[in-house]
Amino acid sequence: MERKIVVNYNQKETRVALLEDGRVMEIYIERPLQQHLVGNIYKGVVENVLPGMQAAFVNIGEDRNAFLFVDDIPQPKGDNGTAERYPIQRLLHIKEEIMVQIMKEPFGSKGARLTGEITLPGRYLVLMPGYNYVGISKKIQDPGERERLKQEMEGIKPPGVGVIVRTAAQGADAESLKKDLDFLFNLLEKIKTNLKKEDAPTVLHTDMGLIYRIIRDLFNDSISQFIIDNHREYLKVHDILEYLSPHLQNRVFYYKNIEPIFERFGVEEELDRSLSRMVRLESGGYLIFDETEALTVVDVNTGKFTGKTDLEETIFKTNMEAAAEIVRQIRLRDIGGIVIADFIDMSTYEHRQQILEKLREEMSKDRTRNNVLGLTSLGLVEITRKKVKQGLSSVMQQPCSYCQGKGKLLSPEAVSSKIERELKKTLNKKDVEAVLVEMNSEVAALLIGGGGLYLKKLETQMGKTIFIRGSDSMHLENYKIIMAGQLKEVEKHALPVEEGGIYRVTIEEPHSTDAGRGIARLHGYILDIENAGSLVGEEVLIVIKERSRTFARAELWEKEAE
Repeated sequence: MERKIVVNYNQKETRVALLEDGRVMEIYIERPLQQHLVGNIYKGVVENVLPGMQAAFVNIGEDRNAFLFVDDIPQPKGDNGTAERYPIQRLLHIKEEIMVQIMKEPFGSKGARLTGEITLPGRYLVLMPGYNYVGISKKIQDPGERERLKQEMEGIKPPGVGVIVRTAAQGADAESLKKDLDFLFNLLEKIKTNLKKEDAPTVLHTDMGLIYRIIRDLFNDSISQFIIDNHREYLKVHDILEYLSPHLQNRVFYYKNIEPIFERFGVEEELDRSLSRMVRLESGGYLIFDETEALTVVDVNTGKFTGKTDLEETIFKTNMEAAAEIVRQIRLRDIGGIVIADFIDMSTYEHRQQILEKLREEMSKDRTRNNVLGLTSLGLVEITRKKVKQGLSSVMQQPCSYCQGKGKLLSPEAVSSKIERELKKTLNKKDVEAVLVEMNSEVAALLIGGGGLYLKKLETQMGKTIFIRGSDSMHLENYKIIMAGQLKEVEKHALPVEEGGIYRVTIEEPHSTDAGRGIARLHGYILDIENAGSLVGEEVLIVIKERSRTFARAELWEKEAE
């Protein structure tokens, strides 16, 4: 499998894509105003201790207090050398200053999640102050290599610190391991110095930028090419590799073609697909993704794919293709939490097992911790994936200002019925003879009805007068009862013009069905003006010729027309 890293860099954002056999598998985006927080180390102040939740809220100087759970606090060791289990109220106190690290970025209304167990990742090693052991990455499977690395580290590691040997260390010599360990110890000393001299809350250590983290965590011998489109950053990458992995320098390439780098490698198109609710499969089937804060549901459909032999084979082929694409989309969208995949029902046990094996095989390529659970008889699979940072949709999108993230609105019919019920409630009051209500123009048209018939019927039922004002700028679901009371008072506000009256107005737009006529509004009341369609944006004098409940017909005043 050929793997490439493609980097698009500019001052507004850095975008990185991981390609496997030409297909985009992972995308990382970082902007200067939305800095990556995971890995940052802080000197914080305990704001609140919650024994009932066995957790504490810590002020780290960010917008919201962060959350620290008791299991993420190092426990003191007993006489036998093992850690005791104390409740959080014995470990932390309000106003206490502590050193913590962000392990999960804030999501939605939740603050960041913290840990008191500090880790410092390097190229080959992860340093863990306060521990005393050597751990080897599970992805290094060769027993001989695991033993060699363990002996190397035990020979150079001082007592009182823990070290985890990363996958990238496979094949690394003792000198490289020592160099990485020295770098991490120097970093730890700087953090300790800052801890003593800085006042809380403050940041003690900020993790490196996206390009450095990609080089440190992703760029290894399995990557054939590292391609970047900014020459200054290209030179920086070479400098970083000179220290970390000089043998990888010849795999770094500067992209200088006119065609944008993400378009050249098909990343831009995949970005658009990854933000879509529907993802089409090559066979003609498709997937539907519905994401919430903690749960994502994926529905598998055959779509246009009808197969060539029998129904069971068609379903199996669709599900197999869907399994690979679901995993790719999970990685691409960086979906965390619980994923429920609703595969098409399969009657054959062997087919269900092959789907599970396919999912596990594909998920094993993902660096983020995950677990694929069993497939039920209904075709549901539960996948869990560690949620560390915001997914792609959170980085690229924001909730709709119109529907507030719901994705759907009430229909005009539903809104008109709701307003009608509210009007009846208001008009049932003894001292109310009339009401003036403003709403979206589309909803107003339904309440008024063709030729005003429905409004007349409603008024007859209630024995009261209803004035309706339509507004194109009002949210479809919103409405406002502007006034309710005596008929004369309400009518004065509802009908702000009189027949024969002369008014100065601004033409806002041409009439929707007759471009020769112009539309103006006075306190929301619509004025339909003859021969004013070409005067949009101009202030004119008009004379009212005919007035109705919902609008008035007018023409340009003679002096103005001249």
